[in-house]
Formats: sequence, structure tokens, C-alpha cells
Amino acid sequence: MNIKQLEYFIAIAEEHQITAAAKRLHISQPPLSYELAKLEKELGCQLAVRGPRSVSLTEAGKVLYERALRIVALTQATEREVASVATGAGGSISLGVDPSCSGLMPADRLVDLHRRFPNVEFEVHEGPTPSILDLLDGGIVDIGVVRTPFKSDGLRCRFAETEPLVAVMPPALEVGEEASCTLEDLSGLPLIVSRRLVAELGKAFEVMGGDLRMTTVVDDPRTAALWARESMGCALVPRSLIRVTDTGDQFIKTLECRELESRAAVIWKAQHTPSDLYRTVIALLGDLS
Repeated sequence: MNIKQLEYFIAIAEEHQITAAAKRLHISQPPLSYELAKLEKELGCQLAVRGPRSVSLTEAGKVLYERALRIVALTQATEREVASVATGAGGSISLGVDPSCSGLMPADRLVDLHRRFPNVEFEVHEGPTPSILDLLDGGIVDIGVVRTPFKSDGLRCRFAETEPLVAVMPPALEVGEEASCTLEDLSGLPLIVSRRLVAELGKAFEVMGGDLRMTTVVDDPRTAALWARESMGCALVPRSLIRVTDTGDQFIKTLECRELESRAAVIWKAQHTPSDLYRTVIALLGDLS
């Protein structure tokens, strides 16, 4: 099994067709079919089921697909870093960012870094905090920007200030005071929340004894805010996210609930000695304020 075979397999898994995958890879179909059969023979199991119009992955194929994504990403990151160091190009940095922290990313400082060091390459992976932690552990990202709660064992962390959630309310669903609201105010309202909030919000409503109606659960809190703009419900998002999200004419009210407050954090592996470039990026990220 080699990197090229994994890249071929990823294309097949994502295109769901040998023909479409071959077109994406700029090769003909027979060599691609041959490499898939060769890979299955080497691993001793069927990875994909060929249908008349599509290809679907077996359970073994799904496992290989997830691992292949990581292996290829790590290989590409390693190639870039080694090449940039060897040529004196300045290096490369891979960041993992939880979308809930988008409003705290100091874009102006990173832009300044790019201007001062134009040969530094950036790669950004976006995903929920658990995914970013996995990418950091696997060496695919160098620095993470995540949100509590998360396990910090083996990590160095620089935390931002605690911030509350805000409720993005369509006019028809407005409740609470002029600039704030409580869980009691939200009882019975259709709520749009990110997946990371589901458990904690459930606990808070259970303690309060209110009527929790999570009508929509999303991975990206920016989606929650945008859907609230379309009057699909009341969205609960970190306050800083409002800076980078167009919420239209919706009401924005601070949720008075300390149990649901959180902090963003810049993280990197404790055992990893940051290079000068890493330290520069960490310093520029600062306290995410």
C-alpha cells in the first residue's frame, strides 16, 4: 500500500464512480480499477462494491477512507515543511480552527505575518474542537484554535477570556429584556444550536425544569446564526461570532447563564518544541481577544 494508491482510493470514495474518479485524477479508468483491485488483494478484503452506476464503500472501505485522509494529509504536510526548510523558503504552518472561534481569529495580525514573511505557507483545517484535537494529535496540524470544554492533557494552552452565548432572535421569537435573556425566556422556543452545546444545554434545562426544544442541531455555529436570520428558530452562538456573521435585522441578546459560557484557546503539543516560526504565529494569535 502506497500514497498513490490511497489518493486513488480517496478519489473513488468521494466521487462514488470509477469513471468520475479517473477523470478527477486525469488518468484512464482501467489503471484505476487495477489499482483498486490490487489494494483489495493486498489488504485481503473488499473495500468497495461496484454497482452499474456507482461505487459504495464496505465497512472496511469506510475505515480505510478515514485513515487514508489522515495519512495523505500528514504526508503532504511533511513534504511541504521539509521542502520549505531545505530551500530556505521560510517554512509552513498548519492551523486547525474550530468555526466557533472565527470571530476571535486576529486576521489582521496573520495578514501582517504574511506580508512580512511572504514565503511562509499556511494551511487551515476547520472543524469542531474534537476533530481539531485529533488532527493535532496526528501531526496534521501544528497549532489549534479550539473552544472549551476539552481535555488539555499533553497540551500547552493559551486561553482567551470567558465569553457568554448570545441568542440570535428573529423578531417573531423575541423574548427577554432589551439586551439579555435567560434560559427561562427560551423555554419552548425552537432553538438552533451547535452539536457541542447539546449535552450542556440539556443539563441546564434539566436543572431549570424548562421546555427544551432543540429543533435544529448543526456542526458549525455560523450556520445556526444564518438559519436564525431566515427565521428558522432562535440560534445560540458564542458572542464573538457575531463580529463575522451577517445576522440581518435579528435581535442579539446575551444569554445570562454562566454554565454555558466558554473560552477559546490556542493549543499545541506540550512535548513539541516550537520553532521560531511557530512561536511567531502563537505570539500573533495572542490571547484571541
